[in-house]
Amino acid sequence: MNILLLGSGGREHALAWKICQSEKLTRLYVAPGNAGTASLGTNINLAPDDFTGIGKFVSGKNIDMVVVGPEDPLVNGISDYFAQQHSIQHIPVIGPSKKAAMLEGSKEFAKAFMMRHNIPTARYKSVTSQNIAEGLDFLTVMKAPYVLKADGLAAGKGVLILNSIEDARNELSQMLSGKFGNASKTVLIEEHLTGTEISVFIITDGRSYKILPEAKDYKRVGKGDTGPNTGGMGAVSPVPFATPAFMKNVEEQIIIPTVAGLQRENIEYKGFIFFGLMNCGGNPYVIEYNARLGDPESEVTLPRLENDIIDLFISVATQTLDERTISINKSTVATVMLVSGGYPGTYEKGKMIHNLDLVRESLVFHAGTKTDGGAVVTNGGRVLALSSFGSDITAALSKSYRNAEIIEFERKYYRPDIGFDL
Repeated sequence: MNILLLGSGGREHALAWKICQSEKLTRLYVAPGNAGTASLGTNINLAPDDFTGIGKFVSGKNIDMVVVGPEDPLVNGISDYFAQQHSIQHIPVIGPSKKAAMLEGSKEFAKAFMMRHNIPTARYKSVTSQNIAEGLDFLTVMKAPYVLKADGLAAGKGVLILNSIEDARNELSQMLSGKFGNASKTVLIEEHLTGTEISVFIITDGRSYKILPEAKDYKRVGKGDTGPNTGGMGAVSPVPFATPAFMKNVEEQIIIPTVAGLQRENIEYKGFIFFGLMNCGGNPYVIEYNARLGDPESEVTLPRLENDIIDLFISVATQTLDERTISINKSTVATVMLVSGGYPGTYEKGKMIHNLDLVRESLVFHAGTKTDGGAVVTNGGRVLALSSFGSDITAALSKSYRNAEIIEFERKYYRPDIGFDL
C-alpha cells in the first residue's frame, strides 16, 4: 500500500516508524514530516490543512490510505473533504469526521456529550463574554484550585490551574478577551479533580473498538510538576495503577458509553480516541477527549503495540475491527522529551543537534527537527523524544536519561524526574 501520513511531530515519527514495520507497505509519504520521518519515507512539502493540495497529491501518487496524525485537519474536516470529492472518496482516511472531532475541537461540545451519556466528568460551567457575571459567581462556589479551559484548540496550552480566586477571575477575563485567540471565546470553568492522570486510547471503526496500551504523560515543564503546561515532557507505559479492576471501570463507565453515544447520535467515527482521565481513588473521570493519538504518549504506546498497524487501519476502513486481537509487549517503555530552552514560552530554532549517531538502546523520535544542509537542527519547542524499553520504569528511564545527556544542542532542556510519582 502507498500511504500518506499527515503531520510533523513526534507522534507522526512514531506512527511512521510503526507503519514501516508492516510488510503491506509499499511507499510512505509524510506531509510535511521532519528530519526523522525523512529516514523512513518521503517528506512532502504540504501542510496538513491544505486539503486541496493533499487531494491532488493523493490522486497523482496512487495513495491507498491517508493517516491523520494531528488534530487540526481532523477538526477542520479532512475526512468530510475526502468523502465529498468523487475522485478520492474511495480512499480511506484514518481519522474521525468533522462532527466527531468536535470531541476534541470543542470542550463545551465534549462536556455536553458526556452529560447526555452519563459519562463521569467534573462539574463545569460554560462562560462567554455574554454571561461572565455568571462565571464569576460560579467561581465563588468552587474550591481552589480553579480550572479554566479554552473551549477550542490551543496547542495543549489552553488549560490553566490557578490557586487563588483573584488569579482565576483575572485569567477568565484575559481568556475571554482573546488570550488564546478564538479558542477562548468560550471558557469552561471546571471543578478541580484530585488524583493521578492517565491517558487511555482506543482505535474504533465506528462499530467496535480495541483498547491500546495506556500511558501517563507529564505536561508541566518543571521538576515536580511545576511551571506552565506544555505539550508533554515525557511519558511512561504501562501505568502501575491501571490494574485490571481500574481498566474494567474505564471500559464500562467511559469507553463503552462513548462509542455507544456516538452511534446513537449517528456521528461517524473511524480512528483513534484519546481519553484523558483522572484516577480519583480508583474511579475514572474524563478530563478531556482527543480525536487522535497523544504526543508524547505515542512514543511509548506504539512501541508496545505488537500488531501490524496497517492491518488495524484496514480493519478500521472496512469495519472489521472486531475480527482483530490486540497484542501488547509486556515491557515498560519510557520517553524523555528534549526541548528548546525557553519552551513553552519564547525559544529559538535552528540549533544544530549533535551526537544522534551515538545513541544506544533508545528509539529517537523527532518532534521538532528539520535538515539544513545535511545537518539536523531544531525546529520547534519539543525537539526529540527518547524512548527506551526496560523491565520496569527505572530500567527504561535510565536508558532514556543516559541518551538525553549524550545528545547536544544549544539550550537543551529536559525534565529530570519523569515517572517520579509512579
